[in-house]
Amino acid sequence: MDPADVLEGLDAEQRAVAESLSGPVAVLAGAGTGKTRAITHRIAYGVLAGEHDPARSLAVTFTNRAAGELKTRLGGLGVQGVQARTFHAAALRQLRYFWPRVSDRAFPDLLPSKASLVAAALSANNFSSDTSMVRDVSADIEWARVNFLDQHTLPTATVQRNLSLEPGQLARVLADYEQAKSDRGVIDFEDVMIVLVGALSSDDAIAREVRAQYRWLTVDEYQDVNPVQHALIGLWLGDRDDICVVGDPSQTIYSFTGARSDYLVDFPQQFPGATTVRLVRCYRCSPQIVELANGVIHAGTSSAKAVTLTSRREAGAAPDVEVFDDDVAEAQAVARRIKTSIDSGVRPRDIAVLYRINAQQVELETAFAELGIPMTVRGSERYFDRPEVREAITRLRGAARASDADSGRQDADADVAVTVADVLSAMGWSAQQPTTTGAVREKWESLAALVELAKESAALDLAAFIGYLDERAAAQFAPVADGVTLASVHAAKGLEWLTVHLVGCSDGLIPLQHAETADQLEEERRLLYVAITRAERELHVTWARSRQPGGRATRQMSRFLERMGTTDGADESSIRRGDRSRRSKPRSRRGPAACRTCGKALVTAGERTIGRCQTCPSTFDETFLEELKQWRLDHSRTQGVPAYVVFTDATLIAIAEQLPEDAEALSAIPGVGPAKIESYGDEVVQMVRSRA
Repeated sequence: MDPADVLEGLDAEQRAVAESLSGPVAVLAGAGTGKTRAITHRIAYGVLAGEHDPARSLAVTFTNRAAGELKTRLGGLGVQGVQARTFHAAALRQLRYFWPRVSDRAFPDLLPSKASLVAAALSANNFSSDTSMVRDVSADIEWARVNFLDQHTLPTATVQRNLSLEPGQLARVLADYEQAKSDRGVIDFEDVMIVLVGALSSDDAIAREVRAQYRWLTVDEYQDVNPVQHALIGLWLGDRDDICVVGDPSQTIYSFTGARSDYLVDFPQQFPGATTVRLVRCYRCSPQIVELANGVIHAGTSSAKAVTLTSRREAGAAPDVEVFDDDVAEAQAVARRIKTSIDSGVRPRDIAVLYRINAQQVELETAFAELGIPMTVRGSERYFDRPEVREAITRLRGAARASDADSGRQDADADVAVTVADVLSAMGWSAQQPTTTGAVREKWESLAALVELAKESAALDLAAFIGYLDERAAAQFAPVADGVTLASVHAAKGLEWLTVHLVGCSDGLIPLQHAETADQLEEERRLLYVAITRAERELHVTWARSRQPGGRATRQMSRFLERMGTTDGADESSIRRGDRSRRSKPRSRRGPAACRTCGKALVTAGERTIGRCQTCPSTFDETFLEELKQWRLDHSRTQGVPAYVVFTDATLIAIAEQLPEDAEALSAIPGVGPAKIESYGDEVVQMVRSRA
């Protein structure tokens, strides 16, 4: 490829990045401005122009997905050999290589999780070792170590973080944790970075060898760099300045892990004379969404660091805000709106529901299941490491070998998607989603993502598709299933959807209740900015006055979004309110739903549907419940839909226990709305009446 071809199609700022091939370069890239495109084309242009050697170029990212995308794009530009890795992967590779020169022992095993060792250390110091405490203390330990704090320095350090324990207490737990690792001969992910920093700092020969191997360095998401990573970057560089960093101070949302945007903001001071390019043209979001995002971020105290976006998209619908009585009503309304969108032709994978904390996910999953909406919950597990994915790829390899043995060649006319679906069906996969939300659903989602990827790879035969899977596995570039994405805002960073529903936008959730200091509140503001800028065309904001039905209406709309609740001035011309404003008249309320057996308040959506606590004994007739399930199965087969689209298991149990003998009693069961009454009400009531 001609080097000049790489520059075609870039805007002026992106081109300035691509053509800045020497010296330090800082790219301040606002959301949706094409930062990955800019740095990818810079690397490609440098290689094709003969200015950079791909074998001596290293690009580091924070996620496997980002590294995989970078390598895929470079391959599309005709550039091979550039190392694109996450920080941990790059550090682990180097540490393994130099280990014989660092230690006379075998390379230690990598600890996959801190949980068990942290739990033991907590117990040894007479602290609670329940799941939440273990999780929080593990995060505290990670934060301390990436800030170069250990059991000796932690008690007297200035700590700008809400720790789960007092610094001295945490130091004792940390000491026991470190001793447990030493006794077992294992290291954790922080050790990989810290030990490598130590090796490069103390051994000039190792440092020279690394610098000779990697001359040109690119760092993505530089606003998320922590002190250990910053030290490692400095050691990789030595006295050189062949580095390009890219990031956005407004998207610093990992300060709790030790990330510091100061490294990005102060880059020109660290490297005097550095080239700085600001990417401001947003190609993702509509002007209305960009206006809201700019308004949110510039209202904060760190607005001077923020990039002001300018949308390059056509005008779209103004973001709207709606308020509901409780979280259940909010989730149900969001589900109904999404169902309408899907019925009108919008692909489920083009829609996302984002929330601040994972606990908000439960009501959404229940509401989605009631309406039969396909969904996928975004998690942190490496996709290609999942057992079902490894088994699936092994089975596909076997199918490819069998095809070769039978015909001497593969059938060029075979539909790879059909073949993949047939092979995975032997593992229990089907086109119908499961009704459960646990491990069964997770397995289904994993396999469904492979089927979707096969559909997108129609031009490949099975052997070529497996090769493509191998490439993506090496880069940890995971596919996605065709379902509506449910994700926390943290998990959504770096992603985008045509339509985003941002739920739970009340004070106490956005910003989170325990965000008290100015820095913590600014982090919450940046988190909202990230959430808003995940949307391309539509953004729907919702919040609820109370946690559960019948609860006290104590919540207020997020202070960061107050301009969306106004009706005066220019705000109303570009940002409309939802049908139910926060000034709407409250509905009459009753007390919290109570268990009909023990009288305690019902907490989960499943408990409220059934009408009793999970721990209270059931009262239904097993035979009648089986009759209801068979009736549901018959209807699902006739209609060609998953069984839960008719009624969920929880709804059937509620029917079997409450035995509603008329439509009014049936409609009182959560999940049985007017549409269900019209479609199935008469049959269900008749079954109840005739059961005797």
